[in-house]
Amino acid sequence: MSLVLSVSNLTKIFPSGDREITVLDSVSLELMAGDTCAIVGPSGSGKTTLLGLCAGLDNATAGTVTLCGHELNGLTEDERAAVRNKHVGFIFQTFRLIPTLTALENVMVPAELRGRTDVRAEAFGMLEAVGLADRTHHYPAQLSGGEQQRVGIARAFINKPDILFADEPTGNLDDDTGSAIEDLLFDLNSTSGTTLVLVTHDLDLARRTGRVFRLKMGAVVSEASNTAGPGQGIVSELLPPTG
Repeated sequence: MSLVLSVSNLTKIFPSGDREITVLDSVSLELMAGDTCAIVGPSGSGKTTLLGLCAGLDNATAGTVTLCGHELNGLTEDERAAVRNKHVGFIFQTFRLIPTLTALENVMVPAELRGRTDVRAEAFGMLEAVGLADRTHHYPAQLSGGEQQRVGIARAFINKPDILFADEPTGNLDDDTGSAIEDLLFDLNSTSGTTLVLVTHDLDLARRTGRVFRLKMGAVVSEASNTAGPGQGIVSELLPPTG
């Protein structure tokens, strides 16, 4: 398997008045093609900051990020955007669909931004894969939260990304809908071979991944891999039981 993401001694410091706040402190990790991982930790531990740096949405203060063979350090914003457009998919807690576009048109957007044409049939196929073949011409306001997130997933996979970053993908959904969205994410990950990186407070969701990185005050305080398969082995021992 090929190396998709390599993070080495990643540090992010923000100025705050007359002092500095270290949000990330020397974080290192590597992910291969098809890996699934969760980044967990309390609010303010640096999870979303780490996700943004890995995806090239921001620059680190120190350390390196290599994404699909591209070292992001020193790239311009336009160059980082080109790397994201070619290799990365995103799923957000708040869906972030364009309200004036139909479900089908929302799914088509990333492909069209890449300069691809005649993607309508492919976008329909993605909506069909997420169970929304009968909702293609509905606008976001006409869809439930779960349906909007399914559109978001179809949109994220339309360009067959090498890596998918998902920030609290079930955070705004009820338990049953969230569980269905989780199944869909892992099914698409399995069939497409996309590396999946989840930021989540949901420990049950984290247990379904192959690796878990726990952050505290900006540092990785524990790391575990599932040699026995998702939901088993060391990761389950690392995370406390829920319920």
